[in-house]
Amino acid sequence: MSTAYARDPGGTHPPLASPGYRSTLLRAPSQPPVWLEHSLTEVTGPVLGEGRVLPGDHDLTTQHAGEPLGERIIVHGRVLDSDGRAVPDTLVELWQANAAGRYAHVRDQHPAPLDPHFTGVGRCLTDSAGGYRFVTVKPGAYPWRNHENAWRATHLHFSLFGRAFVQRLVTQMYFPGDPLFGQDPIFLAVPEAARHRMICAFDLSATVPDWALAYRFDIVLRGRDQTPTET
Repeated sequence: MSTAYARDPGGTHPPLASPGYRSTLLRAPSQPPVWLEHSLTEVTGPVLGEGRVLPGDHDLTTQHAGEPLGERIIVHGRVLDSDGRAVPDTLVELWQANAAGRYAHVRDQHPAPLDPHFTGVGRCLTDSAGGYRFVTVKPGAYPWRNHENAWRATHLHFSLFGRAFVQRLVTQMYFPGDPLFGQDPIFLAVPEAARHRMICAFDLSATVPDWALAYRFDIVLRGRDQTPTET
């Protein structure tokens, strides 16, 4: 018997086509979606477990011979279900620009320096309490060609996997008080009432004295407090 998942309530996720975010108009479906029941292919698959995560994958500052430039930060939180219960053994991936606002990717030609000691990619598994923790550097803002003088607000990309490749959620984490919120169409594409769920909170209790500041970002998979994700 196939298993069907409940549809998400409205008011949380960004629309597939958001006029302010120009590229969505090219990739959003022009016809209504066709609902297909899930089969075993969608609800089963390879287990994304410990064998796919190495001990240092969570620390983006120690993956190379030297230390990266920029403000060292700790980003941590919990992955929770709609009832606030922990979701353990979930693969959490993070990718980001470096402190100058440039990605280590051939398609990023932003005239900012690359950092030979920073690739900008990490991963970890949530623990029994649903917790995850990354050590990284705070990324810089960067320009993009969406509109005139367009800049992305400072952000981290997060990806969470369930028990199969098709059970994947992708979201972005922003930092409090960013002056670029008001002109970032990706952030603004999310319904206003849900935008605060993508903004992390400064967490003094998790800082390491004389070493790194910390931010907390809980990711809620379902329910009233669900974190907005790409659909």
